[in-house]
Amino acid sequence: MAALSTSLNSRVTNPNSVATQFSRLRRACFKLDNSLSTASTTQYFFQNVDSQLRLSSSRRGSRGVVTMAGSGKFFVGGNWKCNGTKESISKLVSDLNDAKFETDVDVVVAPPFVYIDQVKSSLTNRIEVSAQNCWIGKGGAFTGEISGEQLKDVGCQWVILGHSERRHIIGENDEFIGKKAGYALSQGLGVIACIGELLSEREAGKTFDVCYQHMKAFADAVPSWDNVVIAYEPVWAIGTGKVATPVQAQEVHVAVRDWLKKNVSAEVASKTRIIYGGSVNGSNCTELAKQEDIDGFLVGGASLKGPEFASIVNSVSSKKVAA
Repeated sequence: MAALSTSLNSRVTNPNSVATQFSRLRRACFKLDNSLSTASTTQYFFQNVDSQLRLSSSRRGSRGVVTMAGSGKFFVGGNWKCNGTKESISKLVSDLNDAKFETDVDVVVAPPFVYIDQVKSSLTNRIEVSAQNCWIGKGGAFTGEISGEQLKDVGCQWVILGHSERRHIIGENDEFIGKKAGYALSQGLGVIACIGELLSEREAGKTFDVCYQHMKAFADAVPSWDNVVIAYEPVWAIGTGKVATPVQAQEVHVAVRDWLKKNVSAEVASKTRIIYGGSVNGSNCTELAKQEDIDGFLVGGASLKGPEFASIVNSVSSKKVAA
């Protein structure tokens, strides 16, 4: 314990910072398995303390810069899901075309398949277009599926893969989703790779384990991380009106970035954008965006409202530290 104390003191000189880190861990809401011995529990706790202090101490934002742990550009995606008509989407596109967006943010929208061409032909070039899903390989006798080649043909730049509604309603498994991602990347599409835990998994203390499992499936299949954006979406917060607190979201983002560093490379961990999704709206986006490891958002219902979506995009300004 003496060695541990020395290590912690050498990393953090401000006692208030130590208290903040310990308080953050207490609020994490991750329950330890009751089967752990006292020694194992103690080791688990201090490993997490060490990780939090290490990551925090290496990410001091300097004045006048953007406070992002990663080096990638802020990214906001709008997932329209199975919503809209030709008329309503025409109105939404008009609102987006009229909106004023901050320049230092990538903006993407994902219409339903049948409206992709309508959106592409009328939406400003400032916003890129994503599909919400694609097939695992080249097209053929696969009724109801859309291939990566077809998405490229109609002008899509991105595709959302691994969304919880595909995992838990349609029944797609990790390996299947990973292979989809690998093939989509091979066809020149960017991938918004979704990960996240169910409420029961969070309550069982398995949040990190579930996210790491999802991450490994992507890592095993993708040839490169250059065109991958990771979207952490706690399933219990999607469409429920509940949202992870900024602290809860930040903790998972830190853990995912650390996983990339340990299992892929430090360069990939820095470059890969990790965005948050789960009932993000115009009211909560600013506080979430202030977190260093939150590199943007994947927005559901609020993305169907042009002005509100624009305000979420422009929450990037909250990352800028006053000079």
